[in-house]
Amino acid sequence: MTRQRRALEAALAAADGFRSAQDLHADLRASDQRVGLATVYSQLRQMAEAGQVDVIRSEAGEALYRACGGGEHHHHLRCRGCGRVDELHAPAVETWANEVAARSGFRDLSHTLEVTGICPACADG
Repeated sequence: MTRQRRALEAALAAADGFRSAQDLHADLRASDQRVGLATVYSQLRQMAEAGQVDVIRSEAGEALYRACGGGEHHHHLRCRGCGRVDELHAPAVETWANEVAARSGFRDLSHTLEVTGICPACADG
């Protein structure tokens, strides 16, 4: 594990909620950590592939990251109003994805699912 990776993991652990790669890079620079933006993107991609970070897309389509809340595969329910994100465990989605892949002959399956809506606090607000 490199110094840059440790610094990025610390920045993710300290972050409150989801952060963009650019925001994390700015956090690292503010704490005098010398990590290039390309390295931040590369490390985040590797961490996402390994299931170490959660990734969602902002309304503008930008990838946002946070330290993963659990080691098992899960999906996300995101509020379009306040940005709140809840982890969503959906066994039916897993079954459906596996069935579709099997019918199509696909192997080494991976997938992500993000459901968006308005949370109760925003709906009542």
